[in-house]
Amino acid sequence: MSDDQSQFSFDSAVERDEVAEEIFDEPTVYSVGELNSVIRQMLEGEFGEVWVRGEISNFKPHTSGHYYFSLKDDRAQVSAVMFRGFNSKLKFKPENGLEVIVRGKITVYEPRGNYQVYCEFMEPVGAGALQKAFEQLKAKLQAEGLFEQARKRPLPPYPRHIGIVTSPTGAAIQDILNVLRRRYRSARVTLAPAVVQGDSAADSIVAAIQLINRVKDIDVLIVGRGGGSIEDMWCFNEERVARAIVASRIPVVSAVGHEIDFTIADFVADLRAPTPSAAAELVAKSAGELIDKIQSQKARLWQAFKGQMTEMASRFDGLLRRLVSPEKRLQDLQQRNDEIIGRLEAAVFRYLAARDQYVELVTQKLGTPREVISRLAKRAEMAAMKMKNAWQRGLEFKRSRLQHTMGRLDAMSPLRVVERGYSIVEVADTSKIIKSAEDLKIGELLKIRFAKGEAQARVEKL
Repeated sequence: MSDDQSQFSFDSAVERDEVAEEIFDEPTVYSVGELNSVIRQMLEGEFGEVWVRGEISNFKPHTSGHYYFSLKDDRAQVSAVMFRGFNSKLKFKPENGLEVIVRGKITVYEPRGNYQVYCEFMEPVGAGALQKAFEQLKAKLQAEGLFEQARKRPLPPYPRHIGIVTSPTGAAIQDILNVLRRRYRSARVTLAPAVVQGDSAADSIVAAIQLINRVKDIDVLIVGRGGGSIEDMWCFNEERVARAIVASRIPVVSAVGHEIDFTIADFVADLRAPTPSAAAELVAKSAGELIDKIQSQKARLWQAFKGQMTEMASRFDGLLRRLVSPEKRLQDLQQRNDEIIGRLEAAVFRYLAARDQYVELVTQKLGTPREVISRLAKRAEMAAMKMKNAWQRGLEFKRSRLQHTMGRLDAMSPLRVVERGYSIVEVADTSKIIKSAEDLKIGELLKIRFAKGEAQARVEKL
């Protein structure tokens, strides 16, 4: 390339840069936080309120009360959060795998740059939220054994004092009182008024149950209300109401709604009544029923009394037939006494005869005293002879042993050695036997013993 061409290229590049600087402004540089903030503003301004359908996963209820989870389908997932102020209104508890529809806002969690849905409303897909809450609480309490028939108490057959927890202005209280007036006027009735519909109903019912439990002489308690929608009767599906019924020391009859309506209170109560009127009929026996029962018991008692009297009369006749006059009884006893005396005398005679026979046999075996003495003398003579023979044998044995021992001693005697030409040398004063010349001293007097006799000598030379 020539110098002219190089110059031309350089000038052209400078001109292009100057033109670019004139056409484009200098680019804006964001920090990470600023970028996330801008994105958040754009998303919130663009979307506003959204509805999202998805399956809950990674559900984590925080100790603060907030719910953190993800919503997913078969293609993607998105993070979501539901703060305590909104989730406290839920009638059910979210759980993994539950498909829901949520309403909320799209936003960005700036510290991590994650976009998520701020949920303000949630409802299960398919079954409604109330039905889902009902099923969850039912499964929970059933697992605790609160529906078991074994823990439920029987109602008293004739309650004197009946407690009622319901609205004081509703139709349920009038239905209950009408039935009690017709069937069981003698019973006392105590009403613990409660709100049975709305947000405050559950707490009101719990307070009323606890209040009426402080009345000592109440025998049975009716808790309920008239019919309505599931939303109207929802307070009887609240967990705190169910646990208050379980904790009641008074047997509880649940009377909520109509025959087809079932609530959690029905399952935990000691008895379920289909309606408030039916609850009153279960609790209070009809006066006519009581009269019929009394008449039936009276008839059964009379029949039992007649049967008992007939049996006693029959037993009395039998005893009369078996009874004997005292005189005849005494005669029988006298005759029996005579028989016993005769048997006793015969037994004594037999015993004496047996003893005489035994004495005779013994006498025959023993013989006369002379014979006895003769036999004893012979036995003594034989014994003396045996003893003499034994003494002689013993003496011979002892003599033989003595001779044997003497022979052994004689064989071991030192005198036997001396008889063979040896002598025993002793120190004359001490009788010490000299075994070696080293034991001698010059001038020492010795005694020498021979087989026959002994002699003295003095040491002259060693």
